[in-house]
Amino acid sequence: MSAHQRGTELDLSWISKVQVNQPAVLRRAEQIQARRPVKKEWQVAWLLKAVTFIDLTTLSGDDTSSNIQRLCYKAKYPIREDLLKALNMHGKGITTAAVCVYPARVCDAVRALKAAGCDIPVASVATGFPAGQTHLKTRLEEIRLAVEDGATEIDVVINRTLVLTGQWEGSDFIKTSTGKETVNATFPVAIVMLRAIRDFFWKTGNKIGFKPAGGIRSAKDSLAWLSLIKEELGDEWLKPELFRIGASTLLADIERQIYHHVTGRYAAYHDLPMS
Repeated sequence: MSAHQRGTELDLSWISKVQVNQPAVLRRAEQIQARRPVKKEWQVAWLLKAVTFIDLTTLSGDDTSSNIQRLCYKAKYPIREDLLKALNMHGKGITTAAVCVYPARVCDAVRALKAAGCDIPVASVATGFPAGQTHLKTRLEEIRLAVEDGATEIDVVINRTLVLTGQWEGSDFIKTSTGKETVNATFPVAIVMLRAIRDFFWKTGNKIGFKPAGGIRSAKDSLAWLSLIKEELGDEWLKPELFRIGASTLLADIERQIYHHVTGRYAAYHDLPMS
């Protein structure tokens, strides 16, 4: 998720003319949330697809090499093998899209994934996460060190002062939030962001990715997000190169729902110990 200046000069005057019809946005958000989930026979397929968009995340002050190792194992084996066999989906290489950790834990993640014989990318939050209020020199050094340690994707915390004063920068992805705020990924905000991505694509031909993060915990939530992306941007955005979900507990609920679909009962804690 590296942020960088694009090679071509962009006329940003159109941004100042953008207006948001807030009542219409709220109506659209309510419509998405109120919609019935996809039919049961399709639900599991969509939940497995949702797994492949997850940036499996741990951003705790007490992260250690051992819980990073467990996270990486779960990223490689997100759904229990016997459940995948029952669905005839074993051996399909279903993994999460990436693991996301603090810069100081990148080495641990790279080492654990290498030991598992796995090429899942390591993403890292950098640049003074979550506030972004550190010196530019420090922010750049943090990115450099994370990349040096093996991170291939960086979730950059933008300097919001620049945004609020209209000094825009380019990026490959835009993200709803750090996940550390009181309010994080919401559908009204997402709709505005997705339509900005669509307008930008129409004007420039450049596809920008989208990552909601924070508060996405249930399998039902993940289906609503996939539906929103499909309807607002189309199937071509439904791939990990252009869509990610930042989450730490979502995967556990998806696996529980798949377990229920396969066995007809809900999992006890010991049934899915890695969740």
